[in-house]
Amino acid sequence: MIRSQSGAITGFRHGFPVSTRDTLQGYRVVKELGIVRGNSVRARHIGRDILAAFRGIVGGEISDYTKMIAETREQALDRMLEQAKNLGANAVLGVRFSTSTVLQGAAELLAYGTAVRVEPETAAPDRPPAGEGSDPPSPDR
Repeated sequence: MIRSQSGAITGFRHGFPVSTRDTLQGYRVVKELGIVRGNSVRARHIGRDILAAFRGIVGGEISDYTKMIAETREQALDRMLEQAKNLGANAVLGVRFSTSTVLQGAAELLAYGTAVRVEPETAAPDRPPAGEGSDPPSPDR
């Protein structure tokens, strides 16, 4: 994933753009295809729990859990994007993540967004693209 200058997380996965924003700079939405989602449920592991308890005493990152959550997030995102691809989308906008406890020791991570068809923006027919045609009026006119 790539963080844009505006702070939105954007990226290209499965050959098309994904963004936390509701718009995609330089593109216009031509068709909304609906909500897409992907989820993954992971359970804790007794070995990780022992390490976590130890880390809780001495402090520090629990890298096994960090890795597990990152893998879960990527799996949920991949499933969401596969669903978008199956709908004929070429972008997913408004992507969000949500977590919930399914049962003690297991959590679900849900990725969701809006599958859309986008196309590059073009200049309006009655207006030449910036830098072409007549010069803009100077500020003193």
